[in-house]
Amino acid sequence: AISASITQYLMSLQGPVAHPEKAPAPDVDAGRELYHGSGCIACHSPRDAAGKEISSAGDVSLAHLPGKYRDHALVEFLLDPLKARPSGRMPDMNLSTEEASSLTGYLLAGAPVAATSNQRPTAEGVAAGKVAFKTHNCTACHALDDASPEVRSGPPLDKLDPLRGCLSNPPKSAPNFHLSEPQIKSIRAALAGPAEPPSAADQIKMRLTQLNCIACHVRDDYGGVAADRDVFFHSTEAALGNEARIPPPLTVIGAKLRPEWLNQVLYDRQRIRPYMETRMPQFGEAALKGLPALFAEVDHLGPIAAPKSSKPSPDEPADPDELSTKDRDLINKMRSGAQQLLGDTGLNCISCHNFNGTESQGMKGMDLMTSYQRLQPGWFERYMKNPAAFRPGIIMPNYWPDGKAVQTAILDGDTDLQIRALWDTFSLGRSAKDPSGLRSPDTKLVVTDKPILRRGRSRVAGFRGIAVGFPGGLNYAFNAQNGALTALWQGEFVNVNWKSQGAGDFNPIGKVVALPQDVAFLQQNDDKASWPLAPVTSKEHPVNPDPLYPKNHGYAFLGYAFDDAAVPTLTYRCGDITIQDKSMPLTTAGTKTLRRTLSFSSKAPATLHFRAFSGKIESESPMVFKTPGFRMSLTGGRPLLRPATSGEGESELVMEISIPNGTSSCTVEYTLLP
Repeated sequence: AISASITQYLMSLQGPVAHPEKAPAPDVDAGRELYHGSGCIACHSPRDAAGKEISSAGDVSLAHLPGKYRDHALVEFLLDPLKARPSGRMPDMNLSTEEASSLTGYLLAGAPVAATSNQRPTAEGVAAGKVAFKTHNCTACHALDDASPEVRSGPPLDKLDPLRGCLSNPPKSAPNFHLSEPQIKSIRAALAGPAEPPSAADQIKMRLTQLNCIACHVRDDYGGVAADRDVFFHSTEAALGNEARIPPPLTVIGAKLRPEWLNQVLYDRQRIRPYMETRMPQFGEAALKGLPALFAEVDHLGPIAAPKSSKPSPDEPADPDELSTKDRDLINKMRSGAQQLLGDTGLNCISCHNFNGTESQGMKGMDLMTSYQRLQPGWFERYMKNPAAFRPGIIMPNYWPDGKAVQTAILDGDTDLQIRALWDTFSLGRSAKDPSGLRSPDTKLVVTDKPILRRGRSRVAGFRGIAVGFPGGLNYAFNAQNGALTALWQGEFVNVNWKSQGAGDFNPIGKVVALPQDVAFLQQNDDKASWPLAPVTSKEHPVNPDPLYPKNHGYAFLGYAFDDAAVPTLTYRCGDITIQDKSMPLTTAGTKTLRRTLSFSSKAPATLHFRAFSGKIESESPMVFKTPGFRMSLTGGRPLLRPATSGEGESELVMEISIPNGTSSCTVEYTLLP
């Protein structure tokens, strides 16, 4: 009776069911491959050819799914499991709608359809269930209507009887958590010991165990792929060995990866090993909060003379005026030597690794030019001198055994100088010259009768750039990392590298009008507050001081969709306000204009500030402004032209937008000037 009343209460809270739009018919065979190959079996039981689970200790069975989910509901859950379970215990596996449909088809294949109750909640049942929900302390774990859980404190831990309550077997008047005997013994042992706060190292162990990261990753002397699961880990580059199919170790990960890169992997779906079929799940901010800081606190490699780069950042070239003749000669010598080392006349690294977006002619290992973005220099030097110490069994040769260079004719056989030269070249980013033996020219992407969207790295739009080209030759770029329209140009579209890692890269063809790449929207009430600029690294300060810069200012990119004419609408968020950003070309009296419509959706009134531009700006009328490259016309907000913090004598144009409850919009029109 209690369960029935609580069920009626919960049914009364159910909103309309949102079905995935245009979900394709499931491909059960594809679902089987996805289930066993993408990483599901790290936590759940594999299945035999008949679909029967092959269970091992610790597996989470999915045999109950047909009785719990209708097919459309399971598809919705798989597309966004963190919405229902923000704790991250069931992570987001980055599935497309097609993949979620196929996986659902496989998991529910051959099972009877879940029964649908025709019982409708009654007023009496709902009222009784609401009381029971609180009486039985369901609110200790579950929140309703976005309210925080209402926790009723139980007895102090040191007063608990470890033989009673939920630790008895089976529990009588207490909740049954279906604890195994080993789990009960462990909890009893913990209750019997002193309640000391865990160390940072132990906190890492606990977190990696709770999230089951150790089912795929090794950390120090624990974790790793179990022997009965090894067969399910695959790679499209099998010749690269286990490193291409087994997720990398987490040992000293805090000393290996730059903080900003680690955050991108954990929070922003960053992927650097496209050949690895097992996916890195997204556990959500709630589950991962504080973990990067714990890695940084615990993981150290000890003092080492890290290789020094002649420049601090891939986007900041060395200033020749600041270098002495001796330094310039050394840099030129290093860069020439690095080209030899990387190419087919030296160590021939490009025979196994992609380089700057160009695929290797042999095995297609991780792009070497991501090294500077990802790695900390001390780890890089140690790894280059002894790769097997960090990845036992790795097929990469040791080119500096016992610290002695194999290639003695390059850079005088100086080990430290050779490694420093490689690091310097990796820091150059797209400006680095191709080593000998690398052959793959850029390809021009041509817009014909429909718009084209291209994703990838770009100097005009950052690491998560989006370029959109329209018929007629009007183009723009958007930085999805920070949420800003960052470039406009006319004429031909972009040169792209079709064979690049991940989404590849693009570079505009022709003259570009660049806009700021800082966050473009803020929820703030102070018109005079300085705009928070994107952090910039330097030689003196090479570590990004704010790796979560866009998130810390409320920004999150939510994706994009196309209309029937293939025009994209970008969707992102600023705090609690959802923004849909759609740009269309207009031609008036032979003049081309890009009309950008910003549509806002908010559950409460708010004030939003939009930084449209920063630089040399002139006011032509209250709503029209001119820069050296284009003219802007604004509607739907109050423009504020004020001194900029980014440069002396420059201004920034900020639009103050009053956001009502519900939906609203404003427009910005950009007309490029000759």
